[in-house]
Amino acid sequence: MATVLLLRHGRTTANATGELAGRRPVELDETGRAQAARVAARLRGLPLAAVVSSPLIRCRQTVELALPGVTPVIDEGLTECGYGDWEGRPLRELAKEPLWPVVQQHPSAVTFPAGESMAAMSARAVAAVRAWDERVGAEHGPEAVWLACSHGDVIKAIVADAMGLHLDQFQRIVADPASVTVIRYTPVRPFLVRVNDTGELDSLVPRRSDGQEQADRSDAAVGGGAGAGV
Repeated sequence: MATVLLLRHGRTTANATGELAGRRPVELDETGRAQAARVAARLRGLPLAAVVSSPLIRCRQTVELALPGVTPVIDEGLTECGYGDWEGRPLRELAKEPLWPVVQQHPSAVTFPAGESMAAMSARAVAAVRAWDERVGAEHGPEAVWLACSHGDVIKAIVADAMGLHLDQFQRIVADPASVTVIRYTPVRPFLVRVNDTGELDSLVPRRSDGQEQADRSDAAVGGGAGAGV
C-alpha cells in the first residue's frame, strides 16, 4: 500500500459568492490561483509516484499551478458529487430547503433532486482512491507517495471511510480549499496522518526505517465551502 495526498482544489468563483458549484465548469478565482500556487512550494521535492485528478476544470487548474509541467491522470471517480437541481444555487437559499437538515444530519439517506446520492458519491470515490493506492503500491512499493486532486465533500467521504466512520459522521470533517489531507493505507487499516493541512509536507515521505456563511454555525459547508481566513 502507499500514502495518498488528497488535495482539494483552490477557491473558486462559486466559493467566493456562496454558490454550490457542483459539476459546473467553475474556475479558480484569483485567491484560488494564489492558493494553488502556494501548494507548489509545499509539494516541492516530494517524489510523487502518480498524480490523479477529478475531471473538473477547477481541479485541473489547481494541479497545473501546484505541479507545473505535470499532466494528471483524470479519474471520473474523483469528480464532485452530482448535486442535480441544487447546482448553481446560493447556499443561503438551499439552507431553507427541507432536504438541508437531512444533508447535515443523515447524509447517507440523501439523493439530490435530479442528481446523485451521497452514498453513491462516497462509494465511487473511496473505490477510486483505494484502487489507485493499491496500484501505486504494487508498482512503486509501500513507501510510495501519490496525489489525488478532488473536492470537499469527496475528500470528507474518503476520510470518513479511512476512519471507519459512518457516512452520517462525515459532516464533522473539514477540507478547505487548497488543503492537503493525508492517508496512509496498509494491509490492515488506513492511518489518517493529516487533515485539512496547509503547512509543510516534507515529513510525509515514509522512511524505510519504519468561509462561507451557514444557516447555522453547526451546519457543515455543503460542497466544501470557501475555507476560513480568506
